[in-house]
Amino acid sequence: MMNGYEKHGGFDDEPEPGSFVKAFDAFPKSKPQYVTRTSGGGKWSVVMYVISLVLLWSELGRWWRGTENHTFAVEKSVGHSMQVNLDIILKMQCKDLHVNVQDAAGDRILAASRLQEDPTRWDQWVDSKGVHKLGLDSHGKAVTGAGWHDEEGFGEEHVHDIVALGKKKARWGKTPRLWGSSPDSCRIWGSLDLNKVQGDFHITARGHGYMEFGEHLDHSQFNFSHIINEFSFGPYFPSLVNPLDRTVNQASANFHKFQYFMSVVPTVYTVGHAHAASSTIFTNQYAVTEQSHEISEFNVPGIFFKYDIEPILLTVEETRDGFLSFAVKVINVLSGVLVACHWGFTLSEWIKEVWGRRRRGQSQGMIGVEKRGYDE
Repeated sequence: MMNGYEKHGGFDDEPEPGSFVKAFDAFPKSKPQYVTRTSGGGKWSVVMYVISLVLLWSELGRWWRGTENHTFAVEKSVGHSMQVNLDIILKMQCKDLHVNVQDAAGDRILAASRLQEDPTRWDQWVDSKGVHKLGLDSHGKAVTGAGWHDEEGFGEEHVHDIVALGKKKARWGKTPRLWGSSPDSCRIWGSLDLNKVQGDFHITARGHGYMEFGEHLDHSQFNFSHIINEFSFGPYFPSLVNPLDRTVNQASANFHKFQYFMSVVPTVYTVGHAHAASSTIFTNQYAVTEQSHEISEFNVPGIFFKYDIEPILLTVEETRDGFLSFAVKVINVLSGVLVACHWGFTLSEWIKEVWGRRRRGQSQGMIGVEKRGYDE
């Protein structure tokens, strides 16, 4: 009896020699002979692992994206000038075009003298169906050789991507070479500073809209079909996708008027991390409405960009928790999954046990009835 007790009794719970720390173990373990491995436990373990991986990936993505807060406020800063970035191709000769700005302050700016004009061909920019054919990046942005087409764009990116790309050096793409063919179009591109007031940026034909030394372009040469690669306000960010980017508009007649009505909103993108300095870039967003139609010979054809500066400031701020806070959230999530799966396993095993007892009880009852009938 003593030998059996020593073999199966509680003396096995004593720590082994040299393992004194085991005596203070607050989490006693079940002995292997008392543990029964079940198929149900294995299935619930698999479910727990899958759910844990899904939630862990979800939490990681949420932490990486951060939290965006959009705030509108009255713009308190006083600005006198605003940069405009333009890259547009018109199906006319450069010498036949006039590019001007007329603003609410009464100033007329000869934009053509501050922008660059390059002869080009229309078919170098669009295909036979009128679709932009220079190639698109992963975000649908026209690749004009601006230098960032291999990077992520701003279209559906997070604020930290916008700020990171905004701090890179910007450069304009080059005009494709003609390779001996004669040009039939004109590329107007570059940046210029305008008064920060309501204005009208327009492109008209020589001798129309402004009477200049009797110059007058023949009406048969009017063709205001155009491709807009870039039209933005503020610092030039090639990867910033604006509403007018990749716009292709064909004129149906010589006298055709294209009008774009834009509401410009100053925007600040800020990225702030817990216990870290923030990073900020200043830019502008705008909403645009288009109207285009044929006009009579008594009106001025051309392309008109009418812009208005809204007196509000949009601040888009992204914040991200510190790594310690993220780790605590992950531990809480995994602990919740572990507890939930444990209760699920316990409940399923209890249901199986109850169902098994009921089936065994029904089987014994049937035998008993048959036996009593035989005795009678």
